[in-house]
Amino acid sequence: MKRFHVHAHVEDLGKSIAFYSAMFGTSPTRVESDYAKWMLDDPRINFAISTRGTKLGVDHLGIQTETEAELKALKVQAEAADMALIDEGQTTCCYSRSDKYWVTDPQGIAWEQFHTLDSIPVFSEKASVEVSEASACCVPKTRPGEHGPFPVKVTPSCC
Repeated sequence: MKRFHVHAHVEDLGKSIAFYSAMFGTSPTRVESDYAKWMLDDPRINFAISTRGTKLGVDHLGIQTETEAELKALKVQAEAADMALIDEGQTTCCYSRSDKYWVTDPQGIAWEQFHTLDSIPVFSEKASVEVSEASACCVPKTRPGEHGPFPVKVTPSCC
């Protein structure tokens, strides 16, 4: 079963942890000095926040798989739809070791599709691709001819 993923940059981690803990009705499953994550089952979401970015707000969206087979099936779908993929393979980010790749939608929204392999004690180890300086997470820079830009742009609605 897959899990929806959202990563947002926040200014005050403590205040944001208090807010989201109240909203979700539970404490984070992981807290670090610059990061917190809730692995919720209702709604099924991996919601992460960090203070590592230069711009506040949503950094990227994603789909986390429970198995390598699910990740491979998502990748086959993306390739069949002729989506530009940035394949990081096995990499580290957000206190985890994962197998991942990125796609971008026509508006430039970054989507991370990944399978978490293990927990690590640091935010990130040596990056396997060039990482955007504007992003707190591991959203890679676009390459010439690919869709972009990273990270995701979010425009507030009137509602």
